Amino acid sequence: MTNAISNPPHKIIGVAIIWNDQGQILIDRRLPQGPMGGLWEFPGGKVESGETIQQCIQREIAEELGIEVTVGEHLITIHHTYTHLQVSLTVHHCRHLAGVPQAIECAEVRWVNLDELDNFTFPEANVEIIAALKKS
Repeated sequence: MTNAISNPPHKIIGVAIIWNDQGQILIDRRLPQGPMGGLWEFPGGKVESGETIQQCIQREIAEELGIEVTVGEHLITIHHTYTHLQVSLTVHHCRHLAGVPQAIECAEVRWVNLDELDNFTFPEANVEIIAALKKS
């Protein structure tokens, strides 16, 4: 018998590393309720049927933060399994185009410098994203 723990659902996630003109990156804090509540993350979300990663990132950023971004080059793709979920995080560099980031579907948003990322607690899969950012 297979249960959800041994074979968790798989989600493909588009993740945005959003840069502003000051060279800062936008991060957001997950809502306290729900999986990984209260942790910081790079914004993004689940790819919908018939949608490209780039379209997903633009849609999710508009819905969650109320801003417009342009999606740039691919940074890294990470496959990670949590106890409750398997994720494939497809991460792209993005440029902030318009709007002021708002915490629409998150608890808080913040612009940070690359060297400040270590001061925030991220989900396990995000550690590889931070490492890739520091190398690039």
